[in-house]
Amino acid sequence: MSAPNRNALWARTVVDELAAAGVDAVCITPGSRSTPLTVAFARHDDVRVFSHLDERSSAYFALGRARRTGEVTPLVCTSGTAAANFHPAVLEADRGRVPLLLLTADRPPELRDSGANQTVDQEKLFGDAVRWYRDVAEPEPTARKLRSLRTTAARAVTEATGAPAGPVHLNFPFRKPLEPAAVDGDVPPDIESRAVRGRDGAFVETTTGAPELDREALAAVADALEVERGLVVAGPADPPGPDPEAITALAHTTGFPVLADPLSGLRFGGHTRVTTTVGGYDGYLDPRLDDALDAEVVFRFGASPTSKPLRKYLARTDARQLLVDPAGGWREAEFTASDLVVADPSRLAGRLSRAVSGPDSAGWRERWERAERIHWEAVDEESDFFEGRLLADVADLTPEPGTVFVSNSMPVRDADRFARPVAASYTVLGNRGTSGIDGIVSTALGAGSATADHLTLVVGDIAYYHDMNGLLALARCDVDATVVLVNNDGGGIFHMLPIEEFDPPFTEQFKTPHGLDFEPTGELYDLEFARVEGDDFRDAYADAVAREGTQVLEVRTDAEASHQVRERLKERVVDSLLD
Repeated sequence: MSAPNRNALWARTVVDELAAAGVDAVCITPGSRSTPLTVAFARHDDVRVFSHLDERSSAYFALGRARRTGEVTPLVCTSGTAAANFHPAVLEADRGRVPLLLLTADRPPELRDSGANQTVDQEKLFGDAVRWYRDVAEPEPTARKLRSLRTTAARAVTEATGAPAGPVHLNFPFRKPLEPAAVDGDVPPDIESRAVRGRDGAFVETTTGAPELDREALAAVADALEVERGLVVAGPADPPGPDPEAITALAHTTGFPVLADPLSGLRFGGHTRVTTTVGGYDGYLDPRLDDALDAEVVFRFGASPTSKPLRKYLARTDARQLLVDPAGGWREAEFTASDLVVADPSRLAGRLSRAVSGPDSAGWRERWERAERIHWEAVDEESDFFEGRLLADVADLTPEPGTVFVSNSMPVRDADRFARPVAASYTVLGNRGTSGIDGIVSTALGAGSATADHLTLVVGDIAYYHDMNGLLALARCDVDATVVLVNNDGGGIFHMLPIEEFDPPFTEQFKTPHGLDFEPTGELYDLEFARVEGDDFRDAYADAVAREGTQVLEVRTDAEASHQVRERLKERVVDSLLD
């Protein structure tokens, strides 16, 4: 591997090693100090470059790819505030357990704390949010340092994709020249070839294993599940998600219903034909029904459920709750779980399906099946249009295979309550690590870039406004999507909170109506934009997903009226179940 100078050699070595470790794409934003890394990635035949104009969108785009695939897409940026703009996505990747690899360029050490232009303290910039941090040594063309550099790159990918997965930060100081200009004598011609050229495959191959229980511990968990009234509760999944076959096998053996969050990877798919998959719980779990739905044991995995009624139900129950987490993390803010089981959920479920011997209560399943039946009948019979109807239609009409990304605030909550479990091949994603509305468009387009699936994004007006610049990736990164823009002119979710009763300041300081016209985004970002009446949405969506290119369907809604429909539906269902 010849190189015109040490910076070019250093950057080529890093990129070559990342490619050997399985990296096949990178997100890059323009900047001077990061030139060596940018040039090295741009010239590598095995790495696809996604070019972005701002760092926040770039970071969320990479996050979306990783959330969809479970594999890392590195980020490259220049020095200064550029790296700081990665921070929101880093926090989401940390809490959402999404692999992320940050490659930030920096000024040489002597310029730090000197007042030099575009220089900030980038050492441990992201604090404890990263799994691993290295201030990479300055480029030096010696065999030992190049071996160290390759080892660092290989370890970075392993750390980012480990258990738990998350962000890793490598900070690279570079001196001028930054461009690949020849510098006489900068790279010795006789440098050791292995350090320069690497090995066949990754320089360091890391072998990992999933945590498993020994026989005695497995038997104890199996014994805990040998009850008539049990539940499997699947929260939002860590990428790449659980194995549906293993969870289905456990559900069959125990007879337990599976309460599947829309982001769990278990709400949709062929397994729903052969197991009791519960998806309407958000619409009927209520203290008045606790006696009828009184579980004895709950097998939990994934992040904390999206549904507040489900979380509160789990807080009220006296059931033994086994919280299964491969990293031994605690993701249960009600603090009612009784057991922390450090194991891979899919592997554990598969082993338990062969160890549990019963009993199996058809009556217990029927209670949940009846609740589901009444809930979905009430949804189907509701004649008034409301926001939840949009999520029900998307879940019913999205082409297969399909990736659906749902924004935070109301879209993910409506998906939880109104997206009925079906056997369709859908992957439903969202950013529930920190549950912010920033970077939603970019994350969705990043997820879409990683697959040939049709991509649908359901997003609220505030989140759309917050990340409109992310739409630039449609053209720059060759991604298409159907975007359902739910425009209720402000923060509709605040109608769910007690502050609604206090106006002022509710309207101006919480709901924050903006009156923005989003139609010009069609011309600005070269996409099709259409306003659709709620009652016409189903036909409009079916037409949009059948066409090529990107379409934005804006549906203007009344947040308060939609909230009233949700509440009315829940009361109707609970009353029916109490009869």
